[in-house]
Amino acid sequence: MSQGSSSAPILPGATLGVLGGGQLGRMFVHAAQAMGYRTAVLDADPTSPAGLVSHHHVKADYLDAAGLAEMARLSNAITTEFENVPAQALDTLAATLPVAPAGVAVAVCQDRAREKAHFTGCGVPCAPHALIETQAQLDAVPDDLLPGILKTARLGYDGKGQVRVKTRAELIAAWDGLKHVPCVLEKMLPLAFEVSVLVARGRSGAVVNFPVQHNLHRDGILAVTTVPASGVSDAVSAQAIDSARRIAASLDYVGVLCVEFFILQDGRIVANEMAPRPHNSGHHTIDACDVSQFEMQVRAMANLPLVEPVLHSPCLMLNLLGDLWFPNGTTTQTEPDWAAVLALSGTHLHLYGKTEARKARKMGHLTVTGATPEAARDTALKAAAILGIEPF
Repeated sequence: MSQGSSSAPILPGATLGVLGGGQLGRMFVHAAQAMGYRTAVLDADPTSPAGLVSHHHVKADYLDAAGLAEMARLSNAITTEFENVPAQALDTLAATLPVAPAGVAVAVCQDRAREKAHFTGCGVPCAPHALIETQAQLDAVPDDLLPGILKTARLGYDGKGQVRVKTRAELIAAWDGLKHVPCVLEKMLPLAFEVSVLVARGRSGAVVNFPVQHNLHRDGILAVTTVPASGVSDAVSAQAIDSARRIAASLDYVGVLCVEFFILQDGRIVANEMAPRPHNSGHHTIDACDVSQFEMQVRAMANLPLVEPVLHSPCLMLNLLGDLWFPNGTTTQTEPDWAAVLALSGTHLHLYGKTEARKARKMGHLTVTGATPEAARDTALKAAAILGIEPF
């Protein structure tokens, strides 16, 4: 049975499986369990955040045949929480039970070249770029793509596999440094800021979206998300939402999809990349919306009705990276002052169950809600000061 072969809803009491045991899987498991579902997680790590809270934890690699067979036996439907789960694993499971999103959609998201070709095919503008897989393609890169950012075509996230290059000599050196793996060179554009749009699409083609989110990155990792998105006109917001919905429809996508967009200094909007899963920039939906992105993921994969989510509270989401556990450059891991943070009205702390803090490792997030955007921002800045997060 393929993911589109049944229109019957999968009701609470059934078991929903997820490939990947990270924090996104953990929050998916929490949402599914709150709705009355049993859960199963496939992840080789015996202490994976999602595996620790799931009914079943299959400790195996993504392409392990026995592990996939066990997930198929346990589950009534399957999803993924990590963009680099092999599409082949999803295809294998889709032979016997509903899988959302489908492997073919995930495969597009996993390859920057295919992703950009898909954007273009949907009529959604993206940055000028060139595929570099061979020396001849490297030699043929037009001068007007420099300065640019050289990105590995696959297995890149949170700034990994990306090198900024200003000159042709730097480009050559960067490709050498990346061991000549397939890459995409993107022209650097005059950016004002980044926004993202979360959409959820069901098997019937029904689609809903969350409000546009304003994102601030530091060192290639999301630091702060603000909703409602500050500095975004109604026209730009509408264009971003329409583009994200068209992208999802053209993929025949089922599940939650996040599309990131750059807003240029002249007001134009270009697609950056997409993630075939709930997204870090959508974590605020747990506390600031009537339906979270994770509940929407459950609804989509279980073929339950999708409802337009409502943002009931303006908010900011702060990523909590492992650096915070080592204040002022110390080498001894120290727990941040959560009591002081939680003394601030409107703070919602989410820690992911990771025992070892490391630099740039996502340990949790803090969502701050308020009666107004200004109130939420004021509280978020106070929380940031307590935690040692740079002001924004």
